[in-house]
Amino acid sequence: MLAMKFGTRPLTAMLLLTTAGLAAGCSQAAPSVPNGAAVTDQVTNPANPSPSASPEPAPSASAWPLILAVPMPRAGLHQTGKRPTANGHVFKAEMTDLWAAVVTGRPDLALAAFFPLVAYEQVKAIADPAADWQNRLVAEFDLDVRAAHDLLGRNARHATLLRVIVPEAEASWIDPGVCYNGVGYWHVAGARLVYRAGGQERSIGIASLISWRGRWYVVHFGAVLRTTSGGVVDQPAEGPGTPGPPGGC
Repeated sequence: MLAMKFGTRPLTAMLLLTTAGLAAGCSQAAPSVPNGAAVTDQVTNPANPSPSASPEPAPSASAWPLILAVPMPRAGLHQTGKRPTANGHVFKAEMTDLWAAVVTGRPDLALAAFFPLVAYEQVKAIADPAADWQNRLVAEFDLDVRAAHDLLGRNARHATLLRVIVPEAEASWIDPGVCYNGVGYWHVAGARLVYRAGGQERSIGIASLISWRGRWYVVHFGAVLRTTSGGVVDQPAEGPGTPGPPGGC
């Protein structure tokens, strides 16, 4: 299980990857994550970044919300069996943009973190995957982002993303033919966005991440199976909550 740690200043820092063993050697206390988790630390001084940090210049401390460039997938490329990782710079950028969407209530800011249409058209073995992507998946994502924003309420402007916990050990490969899919992919359920708002550490879930060409993308934010026509917040909790459970597709 991986825990990507974000700093207490949500807009200024670049990120430095460490393993759980490296994190244990730091003087700063490790975040509360399940045993065996790896922790990604954040460099909180962009003027003096670690050599392992992203080579991109740090954004202005006055910028709000922080939005990072996320490379877009090219059309015409096919799925690979490469297992994604949650400790890379691209995933960190995706989660930064997802958090920007939540704190502003603007789902469009996180569309680069959402499972791309060029991939969904290959993955989904249904009559009109483009319509399903737009009218169901994106529409539900919009509702769920707005619901998470409403959950933050007046704390949204100052809410800080601390870390993202991804239970990667529970990830599974979904074979073609399962869940109306024509192409296989990696899937992991129940990642956690851990944040601080109003002086308290809290968290919400990401219902489902799936892979395309070795990258994780959000495909269901609030819920996979829905019992309401409105937005859903996945398992809001005080503290980091509990990642998972495994399963689903």
